[in-house]
Amino acid sequence: MDKINIEGGQKLKGTVRISGAKNAVLPILAATLLTDEKCIIKNVPPLRDCITMLRILKELGVKSHWCESERQVTIEPRGSTNHVAPYRLVSMMRASFCVLGPLLGKLKRAQVSLPGGCVIGPRPVDLHIKGIKALGADVKIDHGYIFADGRSMRGGRVYLGGAFGSSVLATANVMMAATLIKGKTTIENAACEPEIIDLAEFLIKMGAKIKGHKTHTMEIEGVKKLGPATHTVIPDRIEAGTYMLAGAVTNGDVTVKNVVPEHMGAVIDKMEEAGVKITRSVDSIRVEGRVRLKPVDVTTLPYPGFPTDMQAQMMTLMSITDGLSVITEKIYPDRFMHISELNRMGAEVKLEGASAIVKGVKYLSGAPVMASDLRASAALVLAGLVAKGKTEVSRVYHLDRGYERVEEKLSALGARIWREKEN
Repeated sequence: MDKINIEGGQKLKGTVRISGAKNAVLPILAATLLTDEKCIIKNVPPLRDCITMLRILKELGVKSHWCESERQVTIEPRGSTNHVAPYRLVSMMRASFCVLGPLLGKLKRAQVSLPGGCVIGPRPVDLHIKGIKALGADVKIDHGYIFADGRSMRGGRVYLGGAFGSSVLATANVMMAATLIKGKTTIENAACEPEIIDLAEFLIKMGAKIKGHKTHTMEIEGVKKLGPATHTVIPDRIEAGTYMLAGAVTNGDVTVKNVVPEHMGAVIDKMEEAGVKITRSVDSIRVEGRVRLKPVDVTTLPYPGFPTDMQAQMMTLMSITDGLSVITEKIYPDRFMHISELNRMGAEVKLEGASAIVKGVKYLSGAPVMASDLRASAALVLAGLVAKGKTEVSRVYHLDRGYERVEEKLSALGARIWREKEN
């Protein structure tokens, strides 16, 4: 198992290129199950989660070829008839659950293990089940699997509102299933994150009839079959936001390239409110840090609100900002496992219900810390960049699920960071 070592105190300067969006790639790869024709997906980052999804597709009978140097995956699904997505693979990441919709749409049956992934609190799949049931699927849960029979599925009205807003993966599953069933499906309170829009654009290229995918009311008219498509995945807004905060937390000067600034609105707004100077261009964002920043209150919300996947990283910045900040988690209220590790480094963060009260300190101290999930890993790396002394971040396999060559990208910006095997 690897760990990442960081000698803090270096101001980051330079340009970093952002990879393709993991959270867009995974459902797009799953969507290739809906056709028998070859699909080409471009701008695919070489991440553990992408490899896991390709392994699941292989298990389902799909052939694929990944040209890593060109960041391109060629998918050939013809002849795929297996409808069982096993626990040993689906348990590795929650996003793999999005094969449920395509299997139902194409094969009219699915047996999919209940998902795994990061430990960030309960994340039930009730909205997924509600959605496919509303379309007429017969569903039962047994021995840790969802068994779904879609032979009676027809278009209909699906409401996907949940306790914490719309669900991105449930929207993806229902949308994909609806593309190949008779009639019109209307998804109300649909997620409209950039990754959902990207998935819809890919499906439209395949021949799906989808309207309203940039809004909370989506309409899908079922077609008999879908065809081949070539698609370039959008940039990863969470990776972009993480490197933007890396520039801010180190009082540096960092430009992120290959980014869609319109996707970063809430993050930019909060960083500017804190006093960070940000300059936007067509496909890049420049971040110039400041010695003294102001505390800000942050509440995570569905897009276009502040993303839950940036909550931990923002907490690192607030931990060294004068004054009190309140960070409230409205998506996953238990997503605060990074607090104890940040406090080990000298931060002063208290948890009160679904809110973290952050009292800024003058400096953080390097320490051995342990990552609990993907975004917590990123937050601890950011803390290590600004801390006095050496920080060792263990269990960085979480980090590798969502960040490509993070130590190489940070080193190119001037960070003292390296990876080694744990004893």
